[in-house]
Amino acid sequence: MPSRVSGEGTGGGGGAPPQSKKMKVLIADKFEQSGIDGLKVAGCEVVYQPDLNGDTLTQALRETTADVLVVRGTTVTAPMLEAGALSLVVRAGAGYNTIDVATASTRGIYVSNCPGKNAIAVAELAWALMLALDRRIPDNVADLRAGRWNKKEYSKARGLHGRTLGLLGYGNIGQEMAKRAHAFGMPVVVWSRRFATGPVNQALIDQTDAAQVPITLAKTPQEVAERADVLSVHLALTAETRGLVNASVLEKLKPGSYFINTARGEVVDYAALEQVIKTRHIRVALDVFAAEPKEPTGEFKDSVVLLPGVYGTHHIGASTDQAQDAIASETVRIITAYKDTGKVPNVVNLAKKTPATHMLVVRHRDRPGVLAHVFAQLRSGNINVQETENVIFEGAQAAVARIHLDGAPSDALLKTMQGGNSDILDLHLVTI
Repeated sequence: MPSRVSGEGTGGGGGAPPQSKKMKVLIADKFEQSGIDGLKVAGCEVVYQPDLNGDTLTQALRETTADVLVVRGTTVTAPMLEAGALSLVVRAGAGYNTIDVATASTRGIYVSNCPGKNAIAVAELAWALMLALDRRIPDNVADLRAGRWNKKEYSKARGLHGRTLGLLGYGNIGQEMAKRAHAFGMPVVVWSRRFATGPVNQALIDQTDAAQVPITLAKTPQEVAERADVLSVHLALTAETRGLVNASVLEKLKPGSYFINTARGEVVDYAALEQVIKTRHIRVALDVFAAEPKEPTGEFKDSVVLLPGVYGTHHIGASTDQAQDAIASETVRIITAYKDTGKVPNVVNLAKKTPATHMLVVRHRDRPGVLAHVFAQLRSGNINVQETENVIFEGAQAAVARIHLDGAPSDALLKTMQGGNSDILDLHLVTI
């Protein structure tokens, strides 16, 4: 059986969790009981303190010396990551913009998430908002509760069949949106960063879950807005998408069209949105806002919700029992895999390509001390190991190690390396 060891030697980072004690998991947000039970069954020590944040979370990490931190919406800062003994942070949800990933990477702390597990829940809310906009359901309810009957006014509705749904983003949620649009008889036009560079890559589209749903690709977000009767945003928040839905996009919307955002408030320029609501009579439904309260309850003020034709919900897109159970199950899977194998599913902060410039290939007898000798020689030459793979031949008598390096050992060092251990059968250097 082949074996693989990554990040060992002179440049290791992250690494497997400690095995001499129970893995300790600190859960600092509301979390499903099924997930807590699953972690305990997996052999973890669980500390459940869902009200932690800020300084109290930093202190808890220091005092508990937790190996793993699980959060939902709680912000994870550099002081928190530096306070204790963390080696893994799991975002029990899709986005991870509330976690200081850069600091985590510097400290060799894995960051993982649960992509796609809330996709159906968010899509269902987006569709609820779309139907509410078209039939003005909240206004209907408000008038009924106020004792007003107004069938004449509320009988006016455009209907959705045959209207074009524009999607900004075509990940898991966007694909669920497209499936439902197909059932509603709505053509779908999409802009996605995955398809945005160069010619359309049909192979990439065919790999998506919604490959059988007919969609039309647009070259720019502006083109989607121009063609859409309903524009729905499903973009993750990144440096590239922050403020992407700005005036240049929103001003392309047709007068009287619908706009829905169930992604992140920071993706949309809300000042520009307010302007088009007033000038183009766009009807809007929002689950996310530019400035949301940090606590689950409290005062909320945003001028956009005071405008006519604007509906809002309380950032509840992922908050269904089904979605939370699925996220809890995925969180348990991630932590269990890490505990049992040292590998982290869904990790978001590993380098896509190591900075290695050379690969040292060492064919050797499978005996103790061979690789230790190689690494010691590399250390003496100030050569850093980026990644190591050691594959065992059948019979476990010999092996070959492929060691990625950030520089080239000198010929003299290579000669010393090979001559210093009789179990090294051969070695050679490859430029990457």
